[in-house]
Amino acid sequence: MRMGDKNYSMKEAMMFSQRIAQLSKALWKSVEKDWQQWIKPFDLNINEHHILWIAYHLNGASISDVAKFGVMHVSTAFNFSKKLEERGYLKFSKKESDKRNTYIQLTEEGEGVLLALMESYEPDSNAVFSGAMPLKELYGKFPDIIEIMAIVRNIYGDDFMEIFEKSFSNIDRKFSDEDGKLKKIDPAKKEYA
Repeated sequence: MRMGDKNYSMKEAMMFSQRIAQLSKALWKSVEKDWQQWIKPFDLNINEHHILWIAYHLNGASISDVAKFGVMHVSTAFNFSKKLEERGYLKFSKKESDKRNTYIQLTEEGEGVLLALMESYEPDSNAVFSGAMPLKELYGKFPDIIEIMAIVRNIYGDDFMEIFEKSFSNIDRKFSDEDGKLKKIDPAKKEYA
C-alpha cells in the first residue's frame, strides 16, 4: 500500500499510539494502586481478585476463559486459580463432555470473600473515581468511555465485551445500594417485595 492510499499520516498514527500509550500507563498506575489498596485487607493480589470476579460472573468458567477475559496468560490464570483453590475460594473440575479443559467454580467461602470485597469498596479512596467526579458533576453521569470500549472490542473481540458487559449487568440486577454499601439482593426477599 502506498503512503497516499492511507487515510492517516505517519505523524498522526504515531501521535495517536503514543497518546494512548502514555495515558494508559498513567491511568493504569493509578488503577493498580487503587485496586491493590482495595483488596489488600483480603490478602489478594490483582490477578486473584480478577479470577474471583470472572468465576463469579461466568459461573463455571474454564481456565481458558479466565485467561481470555482476565487478559492474562493461561499459565498465570491456572497458577493463581490453584492458589485460590488452596485457600478454599475455588474448586476445580472437569466436565464429562470436555476432559481437556479445567473449570473453576467459586466456593461458598470464595463468594463470601468477593461479596465482602464489593461491600468494602470506598469510592472516596479511589483516585480514578475521584478524577471522574468533576465530569459526573458537570454532565450528570460518569463517562461512558465508548471510544475506549470500541478500541478494546476491536482488539479482543465481541465475546470479550459481552462478558465485560455481563459482569456489570449482573451487578446492576443482583445488587442494591443500602446505607452506602453494595449488598447482594437476597432472591427470596426479592420475590416477596
